[in-house]
Amino acid sequence: MPTHPYVSRFFVNSDARREKLIYDLPESWWSRPFEYEWCTNFISPHDVVLDAACGISHPLKFYLAGVCAEVYACDMDDRILSRDALLQEIASDIGESAVRQVQARRLTALHLARANLTALPYDDECFDTIFCISVLEHLSPEDTVLALREFYRTLNGEGLLVLTFDYPTVNLKRMNELLLEAGFVYWGETDFTLPADAVRTEGWGGLHCFRAVLKKTGG
Repeated sequence: MPTHPYVSRFFVNSDARREKLIYDLPESWWSRPFEYEWCTNFISPHDVVLDAACGISHPLKFYLAGVCAEVYACDMDDRILSRDALLQEIASDIGESAVRQVQARRLTALHLARANLTALPYDDECFDTIFCISVLEHLSPEDTVLALREFYRTLNGEGLLVLTFDYPTVNLKRMNELLLEAGFVYWGETDFTLPADAVRTEGWGGLHCFRAVLKKTGG
């Protein structure tokens, strides 16, 4: 299995992982240790980035805010606009120690918004990197098309789209078609084969996690 971070493929059990991103990750977040570790390959202190459909208690947006120049994070949940609601959800999901660790972070670079991925409230070509982590499996096919168009619109010409999604909830062949139709190309090798040692959860009928890193055609 290719190990270079730019290879788009399934996560495997031998991949690097981290059990903590600001705070300890719950065991139920079966793919996040692999996803978050992989994401760190695409973070730069000079970048303006988006955490698309960031979730409420998920820590990637807080982590990015401590590294990147400017971080935008959006979610459909109304609680994204309330610091108290955010911290309350972190306390409920993770624990009070996680709240303290988030409060200790420098978050002046973090800009939160309530937004649907199908209509992002951001200017054209304003992001260096867009992270969309384990989100697309929750969208309808129609909304997936619209979200990918918005990612294309808001990503700059040299930028990267960093995606993960659950399989087989997401049809890999169809997703590949939609990404190419939206104007993206893979940045690096691709391997769509499901390996025997792919990371897996038995929940939800059995799932694996695919990672993809893309750029705009001509970028």
